[in-house]
Amino acid sequence: MKVILGIDPGLASTGYGIIKCAGSRFRCIVHGMIRTSPRDGMGERLVQIHRGITDIITTYDPEEAGIETIYFSKNFKSAIPVAQARGVVLYTLASRGVPFAEYTPLELKQAVVGKGKAEKIQVQEVLKMILNLKELPTPDHAADALAAAFCHANYSSFRRHVAGSEPNHV
Repeated sequence: MKVILGIDPGLASTGYGIIKCAGSRFRCIVHGMIRTSPRDGMGERLVQIHRGITDIITTYDPEEAGIETIYFSKNFKSAIPVAQARGVVLYTLASRGVPFAEYTPLELKQAVVGKGKAEKIQVQEVLKMILNLKELPTPDHAADALAAAFCHANYSSFRRHVAGSEPNHV
């Protein structure tokens, strides 16, 4: 079974999800959030994200990771802090030797639901079914991270099968 880490980067809340997959069978191991406080300075918040991702990698030993890319349509003020958090996530994965690939929100929805314009609740409902969860995966960032892991599991095996390519390595 392959262990895959999914991440939805954010400064206040970084979602993570670990799945195991074997062929077309998927199982959720854990999902949750790394939360930082706005009362802490930027540097401390980034260190907290680094430590959180490092702990997850140490505990679950993922073979690969899928990361949701940043998408901003309305709130440009949050773009820089989220980009900084994303940079810490990418650095942590690379420094720990975890290959990764990035996926847009559209690609995640397409991989999980089959249509890129799906609503968040639809993604959560399908993930609940695919991963055989008792409840909808929440909060939203953790559900998005599970979607990134699921998307990566499907796309990376397809890429390797068809093109012999490997996930990106920063």
